[in-house]
Amino acid sequence: MHIRTGGPGSAQDLLALLDGAVAWLAARGRTGQWGTVPWSQRPESVARAERSCREGLVRIAEPAGGGAPLGICVMSGQAPAYAGPADRPELYVHWLVTDRAHSGSGVGAALVADARRQARERGLGLLRVDCYAGGDGRLVEQYERLGFTRTTAFTVDRPDGPWPGQVLEQRVPARG
Repeated sequence: MHIRTGGPGSAQDLLALLDGAVAWLAARGRTGQWGTVPWSQRPESVARAERSCREGLVRIAEPAGGGAPLGICVMSGQAPAYAGPADRPELYVHWLVTDRAHSGSGVGAALVADARRQARERGLGLLRVDCYAGGDGRLVEQYERLGFTRTTAFTVDRPDGPWPGQVLEQRVPARG
């Protein structure tokens, strides 16, 4: 696998990976995170993905020989309001989604390691992310296995009910 920089045109790949994740979660009765409707069929979600890929740093994991993306990480220097302010300049992971067909193959870990490198190269000492904290909490635990520490819990009020979230962080050592 290799990781390359994407851009505005990466929104369709992001949406395809999100659609796959929704289908995988829904097939297991885990609809609390993203529901059952594919992201690509929700105009507000399509706009959000397009904006994120246009404004953020997009990193795409692909098979070494080419092919469909294995995962995407979209980051920026601006955290969402619900995450609260950071105590230092940061790189914030807005999206980290992998192809469920490659679950357990290290794609997410490689994208997190790449995000750490991106932060370090920019002289940023903090990498933060947020995720769904409902259900059985396995997603939060996965981020902890990837080196993140829990900081702030939050709830987003949505029309279909409250969405519990967790902000996590990891300190990024300076170059040297």
